[in-house]
Amino acid sequence: MERKNLTIVGGGSTYTLGILMSLIEEKVTFPLKSIRFYDIDSERQRFNAEAAKILLQELYPEVEEVIYTTNKEVAFTGADVLFLQIRTGGLEMREKDEQIALSHGCVGQETCGAGGMAYGLRSIGDMITLVKDIRQYAPEAWILNYTNPAAIVAEATTRVFPDDKKLINMCDMPCIIMESYADMLGCELWDLVPEYFGLNHYGWFTRILHRNGEDLTQKIKDCIINQGFSATSNFIANEPSWQETFKNMQTMLKDNPEFLPNTYLQYYLYPQKMVAKEDINNTRARQVIDGREKEMYTICKDIIDSGTAANANLESDTHGVYMIRVAESVVFNKGYRYLSIVKNNGIISNLQDDAMVEVPASLYSDGVKPYAIGEIPTFQKAMIESQLGYEKLVVDAWFEGSRQKLINALTLNRTVINVPTAIKIVDDVLAANKAYLPQFFNDNK
Repeated sequence: MERKNLTIVGGGSTYTLGILMSLIEEKVTFPLKSIRFYDIDSERQRFNAEAAKILLQELYPEVEEVIYTTNKEVAFTGADVLFLQIRTGGLEMREKDEQIALSHGCVGQETCGAGGMAYGLRSIGDMITLVKDIRQYAPEAWILNYTNPAAIVAEATTRVFPDDKKLINMCDMPCIIMESYADMLGCELWDLVPEYFGLNHYGWFTRILHRNGEDLTQKIKDCIINQGFSATSNFIANEPSWQETFKNMQTMLKDNPEFLPNTYLQYYLYPQKMVAKEDINNTRARQVIDGREKEMYTICKDIIDSGTAANANLESDTHGVYMIRVAESVVFNKGYRYLSIVKNNGIISNLQDDAMVEVPASLYSDGVKPYAIGEIPTFQKAMIESQLGYEKLVVDAWFEGSRQKLINALTLNRTVINVPTAIKIVDDVLAANKAYLPQFFNDNK
């Protein structure tokens, strides 16, 4: 099997070493010749990359070249696959996003509501520039993007690159939810076949099948309603906020038992409850800064100082394995079936064609082949259309520099709705992001 060249964009991410452990676990089916790391923060990336060199030397010596750089030409030239995991503004701006929303009594979350809007506005420009630069140096490479908020990023990049069949937007959250289903049932994650529809972080599982054909949907519902639900993926299992999120699945399912919900629907269905449990001085972003970020820095430093990864507490995770299996599927034409974010074009027959929907698809070397969903029920359709209007208006606003469209967007978003509140949030978001969003500060905007 031909070995490939991988570039990880956002090499300073706290998720990078987990991805490397997943690459090591999957090296037989997705063998690599080289790994390159690219990040605009050279110092942050250095810790990850120097630790990675030691880790790979010990556990993946078949990788001939490991490079980390802030030079796009070096990072992208010759790449076969690129993983994109950028966070424009870093965790510090994420904390501001969450605090601004909470200060107005609204959901303060990374990808949902006002926080998701702010993060999305910052992400759009960098993502467009990145894809253009990648296509300059690696015109035939696969770009697998899981940068959040994926719905807004996918909407923007599809407008600018409508014909790029090797740019795939996706999210691992449904896969992580299914891992908990699998652990609850005593089977393997990769044995489960999902039927699903919605927008990113805004969808429903209609059925879960075992690959042997058995319909497991009712069994899963019964288990969640009668026993509760917990996060079992090692990617999130040790984080209290994620455990609380998965616990809320029981409430969502009891209140509306038709379909199995995505965890993120809690923010839209119970916004007041979500706000009430938050501490503006200890947001989820602050917990990551004080928790996972410090932990990963310490692990990297220990590996570098000791010259070995033998004592490091590292393991592969579902997030990394999922991305690698997607890459394997498209690079080696395997046709694996995973959820992907694609233009609707009749997939959901009673939803507008230009919606970026998240649905099952088979992934081949000639692109993503989504499965038809047909009509969806009135309740889910109405929810999706409101959220879709919000997402499209946010992207419109970024291209036009329109403050009014941001206000309209938040007015549609179920976490805000109230126009005076939307106005105040938009003004605060724009003030905090002036350096990132100059187009909103021209005359008459």
